[in-house]
Amino acid sequence: MRGNETRDAIVEAADNLFYRQGFDTTGFADISGAVGISRGNFYYHFRAKDEILDAVIDCRLKATKAMLRDWEVQTSDPAERICCFVHILITNGEKIVEHGCPVGTLCNELAKLNHPSLPGAAQVFALFREWLTHRFSDMGRRRDADELALQVLSFSQGAATLFTAFRDDAWVAREVTRMCSWVHAQAMPEKE
Repeated sequence: MRGNETRDAIVEAADNLFYRQGFDTTGFADISGAVGISRGNFYYHFRAKDEILDAVIDCRLKATKAMLRDWEVQTSDPAERICCFVHILITNGEKIVEHGCPVGTLCNELAKLNHPSLPGAAQVFALFREWLTHRFSDMGRRRDADELALQVLSFSQGAATLFTAFRDDAWVAREVTRMCSWVHAQAMPEKE
């Protein structure tokens, strides 16, 4: 692999391992083993685990921005755009059942560790919050758009936690349908 390819492979493997095993319990040996490189090659790219964490967070932020752009292209209806977010529970259901929400689990772990990268990891939630706020505003709910956005985020995190606990696909499908109905009901009628 070339330098950038090796670095990207390290970040991808670290992201996967941090999600599956946790940040604190994942070591350099785990990541270099997953990539299939020597520790010397590993250290050429990253000298500290916190550097890898920062790269993982940057990668997650870029992926989230790309996902939000994709949802913008899929539909012009702001309520349907919000429902794209809600459907993450089904789209990523298998991963969520096994390991929880990737954003929530990392933020929880970093909070327990009082880790200085927590604000960076929480930026993914901030991106979702800002994007959802704009979509509710597009629906005519400018005054309470942020509150509604937080309600959708809260639903998502709570449902992900219960999905992990109960592993009930049918329940999650019903909750996603219920939340999307709620989202559509929040649209303000246009003034004549």
